[in-house]
Formats: sequence, structure tokens, C-alpha cells
Amino acid sequence: MRILPSVLALTLLLPIPVSAPPAAAAAGPAHLPAFTEAYRETAVRMLATGCPYATWAAQGRHFLFFDPAGDGRAAEVFGNLATASRIAILVPGVDTTLADFDRGLGGVARRAPGVQGRTLYQQLSKRDRDVAVISWLGYDPPEGVGPAAATYGRARAGAALLRQFVRDVTAQRPAAAVTLIGHSYGSLVVGLAAKDLPEVHDLIALGSPGMGAGRAADLGGARVWSALAPHDWIRRIPQIRLFGLGLGKRPSSPGFGAFALPTDGVAGHDFYLTEGSATLRAVTDVVLSGGPGHDRAGHVS
Repeated sequence: MRILPSVLALTLLLPIPVSAPPAAAAAGPAHLPAFTEAYRETAVRMLATGCPYATWAAQGRHFLFFDPAGDGRAAEVFGNLATASRIAILVPGVDTTLADFDRGLGGVARRAPGVQGRTLYQQLSKRDRDVAVISWLGYDPPEGVGPAAATYGRARAGAALLRQFVRDVTAQRPAAAVTLIGHSYGSLVVGLAAKDLPEVHDLIALGSPGMGAGRAADLGGARVWSALAPHDWIRRIPQIRLFGLGLGKRPSSPGFGAFALPTDGVAGHDFYLTEGSATLRAVTDVVLSGGPGHDRAGHVS
């Protein structure tokens, strides 16, 4: 494979870090180094892996960690994380892999964490440059809608990794306000992690099948916001939890105690963070000011 001259030049310019132990790389770094150091380390690793990841590095994109083993893991940063006073962390759901991080499942871009994170950041930065978004594929989501997607197993493992990641980020940015955004099964990961993250004040669940709790008050004290579009197929999943199967009560359900976000312009399960949707605008409001700035949002009692 021929490496582009720009990629080779970038390799020569970047300092070569001491290699991390294989076990640490497989699960993401045990603790994040300084952000700029993490960017350099992951760029070198991406260049060594080859295309398409070498191209991502050559384009100057910033990743806090990168591991192509198995289904792959990565965390991309949009904005200046070192100075941001508000940080949004986006957690994707079922069937997300590193191969689809940028192109989306089935080649559908709106499903891609990289695209969703970039779209959210572009919307946020129109109103406030002091913000950063992280698309976090730091766990191994279930494949398809089989048994793994109907249990907590992958979500519990992901929640432990997400908790560590959030703590590492806030250790470097202790004054920043952090919002966790989970799409689909990713909202279960967020819910299970949030119980032990008192530093997180807002949780957003998009197309959520459940958050691992029967009510918002059980999610560690954070405000909970939920968007479930009328045509989202998640509505067809039974709200049960029996013998370890099922994901429980949806946060959009009456009695859960979440704040409802508008879904105008959301055509289905993968459209929440697309340009022009009311949900994207509302998510922007929550990240920037802790609440939506329009009259369509309300409390689900």
C-alpha cells in the first residue's frame, strides 16, 4: 500500500511515544495522558495501522485513544478540549464498530459516531466556541438485536470504562460541565455509569430502550432528558426486565421523571442528531445552558 507524502511527513514530525502494554491498548488507556500527548500517541498508532486511519491522522483529527483490535475502539474530539468549559460525550449503541465510526452502519452517515459528534459540535460552536464534543466508542456494543442487546452485560462493561474515561477527562478539566449523551443501547451505558458520576449534571437519552433504572432519581442525581420520536422502532421493544432479559423502563415513559425533548423533524431511530431536527437544537440548549430554550420541552411526570 502506498502511503501519501503528507502522511509520511506527519509521521516524521510527530515524536514517537513509548509503546503502551498490549493489554492497556486493548481496552483504551488505563488513564488518559495530557490531551495533546494523547493526540500524538494515537496519531502515530493510526499512521502505523494504515488507511483509512492513517488518513484520519493526516487530516489532523484528534483522538484520545485508538485501538483497531476486534471491533475496534476510539474516542474523537471536536473542539478544544483543553480549554472547553462545557464538554458533551456521545455514546453510540448497537452494531457500532470502528470500521463504521466514520461511514456509519451500512454506509449511512447519520449512524456514524464521527458524523454525529461533528454535527453536534458544529451546532454548538455556532453559539459558543468554548465547548468540546467527544464521540466515545470505548466499549464493545452488542451486534444486532440478539440476546446480547437485550441484556445488561455489554452495557455494564461499557459503563465501567465510561466512568473511568469521564473521571480522567474531568481530572484535567475539573471546572468543565459534562453532559453524557447516549443513543439507543448507548443510553443504557450512560445510565449505568451515571450512578457513580456525581460530577455529571445532565444525561440525555436519544431513542432509549432503557437506562438501567426505574426512575430518573435513581441515576445519581443528574437531570435526565429524553427524546423518543413517534416513528422510532425502539417503541416496539417491550418494557420488561425478567430473568436478566430486557432493558426495563424507557426514560420517555410516564412516571420515569425525565424531561421530554422535542422530536420534530426526527424521521426515525437514527435521525436525532441530524441537521434541522428539533432534538439537535434541544440537545444543544441542554449542553450549553442546562435546559432547552423552547416551549416544546416538558417534564414527563
